[in-house]
Amino acid sequence: MELPGYLPIADHGLIGDLGSAALVGSDGTIDWYCCGRFDAPSVFAAILDRRRGGFWRLAPAGKGWIARQLYLPETNVLITRFIGGEGVVEVQDFMPVGGRPQRLIRSASCVKGRVMLEVGVEPRFDYARADHQLELTADGAVFESPALRLSLSSAVPMKPTSRGVRAGFELTAGESASFVLEPDGAPHRLAEDEVRAQRDATAAFWRSWLARSRYVGRWREMVHRSALTLKLLTCESTGALVAAPTASLPEQLGGPRNWDYRYTWIRDAAFTLFALLRLGFTGEAGAFMSWLTDRLGERSHAPGPLQIAYGIDGRAELPEVELSHLEGYCGSVPVRVGNGAAAQLQLDIYGELMDSVYLYNKYGAPISYDAWMEVVRIVEWLAENWDQEDEGIWETRGGASHFTYSRVMSWVAVERAIRIARQRGLPADLVGWHDVRDRIHHQIMDRGWHPGRGAFVQRYGSEVLDASVLVMPLVKFVAPDDPRWLSTLDAIGRELVSDSLVYRYNPEASPDGLRGNEGTFSMCSFWYVEALARAGRLDEARLVFEKMLTYANHLGLYSEEIGPAGEQLGNFPQAFTHLALISAAFTLDRLL
Repeated sequence: MELPGYLPIADHGLIGDLGSAALVGSDGTIDWYCCGRFDAPSVFAAILDRRRGGFWRLAPAGKGWIARQLYLPETNVLITRFIGGEGVVEVQDFMPVGGRPQRLIRSASCVKGRVMLEVGVEPRFDYARADHQLELTADGAVFESPALRLSLSSAVPMKPTSRGVRAGFELTAGESASFVLEPDGAPHRLAEDEVRAQRDATAAFWRSWLARSRYVGRWREMVHRSALTLKLLTCESTGALVAAPTASLPEQLGGPRNWDYRYTWIRDAAFTLFALLRLGFTGEAGAFMSWLTDRLGERSHAPGPLQIAYGIDGRAELPEVELSHLEGYCGSVPVRVGNGAAAQLQLDIYGELMDSVYLYNKYGAPISYDAWMEVVRIVEWLAENWDQEDEGIWETRGGASHFTYSRVMSWVAVERAIRIARQRGLPADLVGWHDVRDRIHHQIMDRGWHPGRGAFVQRYGSEVLDASVLVMPLVKFVAPDDPRWLSTLDAIGRELVSDSLVYRYNPEASPDGLRGNEGTFSMCSFWYVEALARAGRLDEARLVFEKMLTYANHLGLYSEEIGPAGEQLGNFPQAFTHLALISAAFTLDRLL
């Protein structure tokens, strides 16, 4: 079985079990899946190479079918419906939560008529670098590579292909056929009643979790879909949160801006923590704080800056490797796994980190003494090192600079630490911290402000604008109606906003060390909504927000960027975008 051309990135849904995740295309193909954990080597990666990457397809045979996808309401159980002249078929995809071994379950049901279906399973282990052996059994098939063994169970008889299996089968109205993929063990058939029971238990888990949400505003469906997506990007066993479940999906088709986001960025996780706390999910916040406290404790024995990204298990080494044997999504090379940016100095992460600690201490649980002493060590390091060049929030590879956003978030770090110490009466060098906080503030106002542009700029000594400064009023660095800020907001609106979409910066005016261009950055678009709303421009903010909602895919999911034709680009779905949507919705609801 061969796959046709690449599906648009947006033509996918996401399923997962709080340890790993899979993308399911609207054509019934799972073209991305890493077994066991988010950052494990892929088993299916056809989204990065349609011929060599590996896939699992389950769909009606022939052509002319109309496909529609939806989630079982208030869950992460995905339904792909195929409607055609012969009948109607549904494929339900889900991964039971909390079950071990990890299971990926696909169940096809005929709703109307009589339909022929095809299933093809073609794993390609270790990013299609490892060979495997195939063994057929009475209950399915076994795929065994040097590092991983997977069993496929089904009552449908399978036939071997070169390195996989395929089958054709017929269903009439009321009939179902299910397939279960899991590591280790031997294939064993699950009765259809057992599959339904696991689906119902999975749906009940997601509904029970979502019922804890405190959001009752105007955009409940989109906010809750974003919350469910953020939860899918959470690792239950460690408390870590990944930036996205995919690797190397391009920011520009055919371009080189292809990165692996299956790791925990301190910045992304801290923003996600804020979004979950606003919705009332304190358990997730507590689990992440435990993970974060471990990382802070590690730094107490290793002087120097906090690393910007870690593996979900806390490992610090994330070596970046190019997979030259894969052609990349629509020919976008290089395909990268691992992320060399983990070694960059990005001073802004201290602000996001301390803001999340402050919010958790306020709305979650009081920070412990031991954790506070780790925080103090981090703040003391920043107090000595904030005034240096770094690579900035966008992880540019064009050299370090004095980025305004990094300075703003350094101010946030010290300011939030002062707040916590005062509120709790915790030991701290408040006099010294006050001095550092004020020096940072004065420096930003003196060097980050460009009088000729009438705006805060990307970096000191530059005239280039950058959407990252949209957070200034959001983190309370400036008042939302401060004349300098209103002038900056107008400048960004003129130069970086296209309809409702916001570019991060202009790479031609500010080279970032990479070839090619990029699309608009969806998180920045939601930041723009919130900045407009806080500035009192509510009608404009609401219109921009409503327009941004139209760029979601059919399931309410967003990738990292929006391309020139409105297409979704970059890793998918992206936590940053969904947490910014939640924050913007909260602010609009409060101010309208």
